[in-house]
Amino acid sequence: MVTATPATVALAALGIAFIEHGYAHDTANTSFGLEAATVLGLEPARVFKTLVADVDGTLAVAIVPVSGMLDLKTFASVLGAKKAVLADPAMAERRTGYLVGGISPIGQKTLLRTVLDETAELFDTVFVSGGRRGFDLELAPHDLIRATTAVVASIARN
Repeated sequence: MVTATPATVALAALGIAFIEHGYAHDTANTSFGLEAATVLGLEPARVFKTLVADVDGTLAVAIVPVSGMLDLKTFASVLGAKKAVLADPAMAERRTGYLVGGISPIGQKTLLRTVLDETAELFDTVFVSGGRRGFDLELAPHDLIRATTAVVASIARN
């Protein structure tokens, strides 16, 4: 059964295989990615969070493991920019069409430049938000790259 979110609709339109993983989100938990890893019984390095950043005045997306942090300086450099800061959450929600904690890198309202941390390629499949809190999608890294037109680079740090 496919849950209809912009992410699942986009993947289906591209003919990309994915597996849905729903779970009961604890509204008191604000570590959305770590919650997903814990509830789904996964190593955090395999679950990726979607972060929206302001990169020299333009929004861009970083997809990094929940076990690490985004290296904003490196992220900016990969995109040929001088500076990156995390975007205002309300702006991220408006531009992606998703709520914080459920921002999927796939099927966003506005196509933003995207960089996927290279560690994703260490796994046969990775997990990303499916477009709402308590809903992750499992797919192959190369399919995530295709669905987001992402560049792959080392942008995470522990």
